[in-house]
Amino acid sequence: MADIVLNVSVRDRAGTGAARSTRNSGQVPGVLYGAGRDPVSIAVATGEFRKALTTGKLLGHLVTLKYGDEEQAVIAKDVQFHPVTDEPVHFDLFRVDAHGAIRISVPVRFRHHDASPGLKRGGALNVNLHEIEILASAGSIPEDISVDLTGLDVGDTVKASSLNLPEGVRITAHHAESTVASIASSSAMVSEEASSETEAQS
Repeated sequence: MADIVLNVSVRDRAGTGAARSTRNSGQVPGVLYGAGRDPVSIAVATGEFRKALTTGKLLGHLVTLKYGDEEQAVIAKDVQFHPVTDEPVHFDLFRVDAHGAIRISVPVRFRHHDASPGLKRGGALNVNLHEIEILASAGSIPEDISVDLTGLDVGDTVKASSLNLPEGVRITAHHAESTVASIASSSAMVSEEASSETEAQS
């Protein structure tokens, strides 16, 4: 099962008033959806939920939901925060089959900037997609999708279809033909080239 375990209680009531009462009692209210079953109002102790958040592996990862002796594999799809205190105020969990494919967005990370000739010459990395939508089993969702910038020069682009994906992971049709990023000339490079041309003509 998953690294993170959330011990939940079932809330008797739903709605704004009930959620406020739950927060006042030291818990974060949430809702469990999915698998063709009715939504269930649940809650997790605030300290436990905050600890799960700090791992960086709550959102978009497989989580074990525990209610008494029962365990359920879920995905945390959304967490809402208070606009002033930044405390978690609500969350949504979705029931999943640990072996079935699910659709989810994961962050894109760019690596080996120093091995890109274009960036070393002062070019700019233009990022079109900070997240990319994939299909993967719940237990095989990667932390991120890695983009290797080695060898990329000014004018080069990175297409989603060319990414090196972990085994069992594929990009959805929504992003399959998208441009993830490109190396472009920076304003400094343009100015430098213009100065060089002026000097050559004089």
